[in-house]
Amino acid sequence: MGSLRTLPWYVAGSQVLGVACVVITGVWMGHYRGGYAWDGSAQFNVHPLCMVLGLVFLYGDESNRSIARPAEFITSGLLWTDCFSSHFLQWLLGLGFFLFPWASAQLRSWYLPLHVFFGLLLLAMSVGSCLLGITEKLLFSIMESYIMFTGEGVLANTLGLLLVCFGVVVGYVVTREDFRRPPNPEEEALSVHFKTLSEGEIPSSP
Repeated sequence: MGSLRTLPWYVAGSQVLGVACVVITGVWMGHYRGGYAWDGSAQFNVHPLCMVLGLVFLYGDESNRSIARPAEFITSGLLWTDCFSSHFLQWLLGLGFFLFPWASAQLRSWYLPLHVFFGLLLLAMSVGSCLLGITEKLLFSIMESYIMFTGEGVLANTLGLLLVCFGVVVGYVVTREDFRRPPNPEEEALSVHFKTLSEGEIPSSP
C-alpha cells in the first residue's frame, strides 16, 4: 500500500511531461516553422505534432495500465496508426484481447507480458523516431546557427529531453507489478456476460 501512494505522483508527472511535449511541439512548429495551414503549404508541420501526440503521449497513456481506459485506447490507436501503420498488429491484438471480452482470463494473462513488452518497445521506438526527427529538422533548418544556442535549438532540445523523461516514467510505472490496475467489477461482469452469450445461454439478470 505504501508504494501505491506514490503512483498518483508518477502518473501526474507523466501527464505533465506528455502535455509539455505536445505544447512545445505545437509552439515549435507554429512559431518557428510557419504554423499550420489546411491548404498544404505547411502540411509537414502537422506530422511532428501528430507523432508526439499520438505515437508518444496518447500511446504512452494507453501503455500505462493504471490510467488507460477503452475510450482512450481507441482514440490513441486511431491517431498513431494513422501516423505509423506498421504498428497496427500490436493495436489489433491489444484491442482483441483486452477491450472485447471474448478472450478468457487465462489467455489474457498469457498475452499480457508480451503486450507490455512490445508496447514498451514500440514506445521506445516512437521516442527514438521523434529524437531522430528533431535532430534532422535542426540540421536542415538551423545547422549554421545551432551552436549559438538559438531559441529554436534550445526549444527543440528541451523537447527531446522531455520526450526521454516521459518514456522513462511511463516505462517505470508499467513495469511495476504493484502499480498494475486491478480489473473493475464491471469489466469482469461484462466478460462473463459475453462469454455466456457466446455459449448460447441466456444471461441471468442481476
